[in-house]
Amino acid sequence: MAWWKITVFLGFVTVAVLRRMLRAKRQCPSSAQMDGKTVIITGANSGIGKAAAHELAKRNARVILACRTIESARETKRQLQASTGNNCLVAKELNLASLKSVKQFCSQILAEEDSIHVLINNAGVFQCPYSKTEDGLEMQMGVNHFGHFLLTNLLLERLKQSTPSRIVIVGSSLHRRGSINFDDIHSERSYKKAQAYADSKLANLLFARQLADKLEGSGIHVVALHPGMVATNLSRHVLSRWKAALLYPLVVFLGLRDAQEGCQAIIYCSVAKEITGLSGKYISKNFVESPWSPAALNDHAARKLWKLSEQLTLP
Repeated sequence: MAWWKITVFLGFVTVAVLRRMLRAKRQCPSSAQMDGKTVIITGANSGIGKAAAHELAKRNARVILACRTIESARETKRQLQASTGNNCLVAKELNLASLKSVKQFCSQILAEEDSIHVLINNAGVFQCPYSKTEDGLEMQMGVNHFGHFLLTNLLLERLKQSTPSRIVIVGSSLHRRGSINFDDIHSERSYKKAQAYADSKLANLLFARQLADKLEGSGIHVVALHPGMVATNLSRHVLSRWKAALLYPLVVFLGLRDAQEGCQAIIYCSVAKEITGLSGKYISKNFVESPWSPAALNDHAARKLWKLSEQLTLP
């Protein structure tokens, strides 16, 4: 390796380490507590979902841990109860790759919960090999968008009955690379896993904007957010488990945020009083309003996606 390359590399590492040492971890600026509030969070058993569930439990929320398997939900409940002392945690199975599972979950919630104050659509699949959900939907679009679309719509009436309430949609800056191919929505003709992820995150934001418009004046506030680059197991389809285990502490040390720091924008959107005036907005990892991208502002695509989503998911 040329000396200049070594110098550049060492300079990068030095700057990254100094940045990490000098930069204070971002924390949600709101100290609001959640006593008497019920929160549903999808993907609560790992990554920023689990970290967010932990933070909300510390704020005394009744947290419904919606996880792909009941075993992972119960284990997460046990861990969070032990670490926070909050005994108002509920373990539930929710497989977003199954519309039947989504319907069963919502049926249980509506039968058991009088109120839902916050719904956090967090769970996601990242750059997985091509596969389909049990309903024939491309996996990334199926889990990241269609599953959450159905979940949200089936719970809307209970959210309306619990106003003021919130729907928090976890997006990604990668949505800027996305586009919705309505002629190949299931990626049967062509599939590129990075593109499919970007497309699904664009779908999240188009959904958020349409939902906010439809719920204007209802007392339900809809916000989307970008949590920033976070070191989590979301990349399990990109890196092998042992590579991820080796790289995780290194990338965190060099400046990438861990799950506890990465979940803070979710907490802010879920608890902060300021959010009540920001329905239909996009919140950055720094807790401030961020402009929508041109792709996310495509109202024609948003309306078309909503209609297609109704056709593919709603009873």
